[in-house]
Amino acid sequence: MSASLARGMLHKMGGSCCPHHAPTTNPFRMAKLHGNNKSTDYAFEMVCSTLRFGKGVTLEIGYDVRNLGAKKTLLITDKNVQNTIAFKNAEQALKMVNIEYEIFDDVLIEPSEKSMQKAIAFAKSKPFDSFIAVGGGSVIDTTKAAALYASNPEADFLDFVGPPFGKSLQPKNPMLPLIAVPTTAGTGSETTAAAIMDLPEHKCKTGIRLRCIKPYLAVVDPLNVMSMPRNVAIYSGFDVLCHALESYTALPYDQRSPRPARPEVRPVYQGSNPISDVWSREALRIIGQYFRRSVFDPSDEEARTEMLKASSFAGIGFGNAGVHLCHGLSYPISSQAKGCVAHDYPQDKNLIPHGLSVMTTAVADFEFTTAACPDRHLVAAQTLGADIPNNADNEYISRTLCDQLRGFMKDFGVPNGLKGMGFEYSDIDHLTEAASHSVPNIVISPKSTDRDIISKLYEKSLTVY
Repeated sequence: MSASLARGMLHKMGGSCCPHHAPTTNPFRMAKLHGNNKSTDYAFEMVCSTLRFGKGVTLEIGYDVRNLGAKKTLLITDKNVQNTIAFKNAEQALKMVNIEYEIFDDVLIEPSEKSMQKAIAFAKSKPFDSFIAVGGGSVIDTTKAAALYASNPEADFLDFVGPPFGKSLQPKNPMLPLIAVPTTAGTGSETTAAAIMDLPEHKCKTGIRLRCIKPYLAVVDPLNVMSMPRNVAIYSGFDVLCHALESYTALPYDQRSPRPARPEVRPVYQGSNPISDVWSREALRIIGQYFRRSVFDPSDEEARTEMLKASSFAGIGFGNAGVHLCHGLSYPISSQAKGCVAHDYPQDKNLIPHGLSVMTTAVADFEFTTAACPDRHLVAAQTLGADIPNNADNEYISRTLCDQLRGFMKDFGVPNGLKGMGFEYSDIDHLTEAASHSVPNIVISPKSTDRDIISKLYEKSLTVY
C-alpha cells in the first residue's frame, strides 16, 4: 500500500493516526460495556512494530521501501554508525532497487530538543515520504520525531511531548512509514511507541509517547551488533535488563487509574499485563544466560544474537506495559551529567549513557518496590538464574534480586553509583527537583513515591557495590 493511499484511508476514517482508534459516527461506549463501576482500567492493548529478525535482513529493506510506493526516502543515522556494516548494507539495499534517498547524519547521542528539531527541520525541507533509521536508540528516537513532525508540519514541538512539559496532543495526520534498523542490543526503540529527548533547561529528559510513532517495520539483524564496543554492549544491556524488570513489576493494567473515557486516550504505558509479561520474562531469561557472555567475549556470536533478541522482546514488553522508577529517576541523572565521559562514546562532552543512568538507581528502586509485589520480584530473580525458594520472605527476595543487579555492575566494572559519575551528596536536591517532574507522571509504579522517597533513593544510589 502506498503512503498516500494509507493517508487517504486514514483521512476517511476521521484523521486518526491509528486505525484501531479511529472515531466513527457511532462510537462504542467501551468504558461502559463491562458493567462494573470501578475507576480503574479494565482492558489492555498490545501494539508493536512488525519485527523481522535474521542475519542479513538489512539488505531487504529496499524491497520494503519500494513496496510502500515511496518516492523519496530520508535515511537517518549518526556519524559513527555511518561507517558500519549496518549503514553500508542499508544504503546498498536502497541502491539495488533504485530508491531515491538522502542522508541526515547529524543525530546527537542522547538527543536533546535542539538536536531533534534540527532533524525535524531537515525532514520538512523536502517531500520525503518514508524514513529509515539506522542506529541505536538515539537515532531511532530522533527519526520517530522527524517523521512525526514532517507528517504534521503545522504542529509546535511541545504539542506531542508528554507532560509536564508538553501537551501530549494526538496528531491530526498519520505518521509517514518508518523502518528501524537497530545497531545496539538495548533500547528496543525499534518496537516501541516512545521517543526520548533531553530538555536541558529543565535539567531532565522527557518524551513523546504515542502509538502512531511506532515503526512500521523493525529490521533486526544480528550482523549489526557484532562490532558493538564493550561499554555500548554493557550499557545497552543494562537498558534491556531494566526494561524487562520494570515492565514485569509494573502496576497491573487493571489497577491503573484513571480509566480512559475513550480507547484512543488509553496510555501507551498501560501497566503489566499477561502478554507483556511473556516478553519481559523471556528477555530476563536471555539476560541471565547470555549478558555476561556477550560482554566478556565480543566474538560470541550466539550471545550477541540472543541479547539482540532480548532487546526487541523487552521492547515489546515495556512498550505496552511501561517502565517506572529506574527510568523516571534516570532522566535527571543523564541530563545533569557532571564530570562523566563514557569510554566507547563521543569524548567531546560529558555524557552519561542512558543504560548506565537507568541502572544506577536500580538496586535502591527494587529494594523499595519488592514489598508491593514480592511474587513478581521473586519470579524475576529466579528467571535471571537465582536459586531461590518460592516461599522466600520479602527481605530474602529483595536481597537476592538486588545482589544480582550489583553483580552485573561489579563484574563489568562500571562506575559505582552516582559518585562514580561525579555526583556528590550536595547534588541530590537538584536531582530530586528535576525528578519531581518526571516521576509523578509514572502512574504504573507498583509503589507510590513522594519527594522524600525520591531523595532517599538517590542517596542510596551514591554508591551501589
